[in-house]
Amino acid sequence: MTESKIVLITGASQGIGRACAQAFLAAGHHVVLAARGREALETVAKAAPDHTLVHACDVSDPDQVDGLFAAIKDRYGRLDVVFNNAGISLPATEIADIAWEDWRRVVSVNLDGAFLIARGAFGMMRAQDPKGGRIINNGSISAHVPRVGSVPYTTSKTAITGLTRTLSLDGRKHDIACGQIDIGNAASDMTDAMSKGVPQADGTLKPEPVMDVAHVADAVLHMASLPLAANVQFMTIMATKMPYVGRG
Repeated sequence: MTESKIVLITGASQGIGRACAQAFLAAGHHVVLAARGREALETVAKAAPDHTLVHACDVSDPDQVDGLFAAIKDRYGRLDVVFNNAGISLPATEIADIAWEDWRRVVSVNLDGAFLIARGAFGMMRAQDPKGGRIINNGSISAHVPRVGSVPYTTSKTAITGLTRTLSLDGRKHDIACGQIDIGNAASDMTDAMSKGVPQADGTLKPEPVMDVAHVADAVLHMASLPLAANVQFMTIMATKMPYVGRG
């Protein structure tokens, strides 16, 4: 049996985060479920109540994030894996029409939140005995090939790649590995629009192929299962026929 690990998943109440939480629980790990909505988290936790810690948390709030890591330390005493997953987006909008408040809302969750979670995890992993752990950042295909009208989302996700690279470098002496998964068109309650029509670079609106979100969960579980001497630095997982290679 795979050694049980203490795993933190942000954005665990829905979509990719929920699927990953279910996969880690099914594999016998202890999972800290973090998101803003406690009720939705408790629904996920019902699958394995003895192996979960539910903690409602806004990842963009430094005090709430500090409280999250205090709760993890109090309950488990250590942290082995983080899936830094929480994120939001906006409908396709050209930059001239994006309100400052909407820009800040996306960046505060996708970038500030990822920084705060990574900072807390790094500090805990560096100090624990035995030291070390793994941080897996949820990047995006959009960080490589952006979609039309996606300035806030694409900018924030491009920054995640820089966060991943730097964490990988800074973490070496502390046995902290960091990798990134870039996901394209995973079917969930958050991506229903994919099958109905997505704005394309040529100005058209076309449906795009999607894949089962379970494949993403399997990929994240694989990344987390590696010994700290090995690391998946970057992984792209996507619907095979989605317009990524040759997009536009």
